[in-house]
Amino acid sequence: MAKRLSGKNKEEIIKLFIDGETVENLAIKFNCAKLTISRNLKKEIGEKKFKELTNSSNNLHSQSDNEQKIIYANKSANEQTFVENKNEEFTKINEFMEIAPLDYEIDCAEQKDLSSVPISEIDLPKIVYMIVDKKIELEIKYLRDFPSWEFLSKEELNRKTIQIFNELKDAKRFCTKDQKVIKVPNAEVFRIVAPILLSKGISRIINEEKLIAL
Repeated sequence: MAKRLSGKNKEEIIKLFIDGETVENLAIKFNCAKLTISRNLKKEIGEKKFKELTNSSNNLHSQSDNEQKIIYANKSANEQTFVENKNEEFTKINEFMEIAPLDYEIDCAEQKDLSSVPISEIDLPKIVYMIVDKKIELEIKYLRDFPSWEFLSKEELNRKTIQIFNELKDAKRFCTKDQKVIKVPNAEVFRIVAPILLSKGISRIINEEKLIAL
């Protein structure tokens, strides 16, 4: 379950992020998922500002890495010669040594744990909001349209989804002039209509940082 951040936590996260801290480091510092950090930052400072600061932070850390490389390159000639000689000896002794490839399935397993929570196992909010067009047709997107879930497999990213919002103001932020927001007074209706949604090819519901499987 994602950790809930207090108001004080959110204020500190925003300040640190504006000062150049990365989302990864903030997730470690506050012991929560990167998705939780990203979602709260986008909500408070806007997606455009979030992307600008993210790029700026990445550039800053890249520059710091380059400075460390320069320091390393300027070590004394004796130290460099010693390292090169040792490397040469090691290569001769272990000329045919084979290194096993990294097992990336471990990371994939952890990512799958974050996704596709069955709708039968999740507590839905009492009231939610949805975006529809003027004909009250659902706004259907593919999972690949959501950057927060881009780490999933291609098969998952090609799934059709609908999005529900806990807060009216959040729904309005994503609503265009050709759309409108409707209130769903009882979110339990999604459990009832799950077979109908599946028949239309819709197999996922996105609710904040949760991915719900029908």
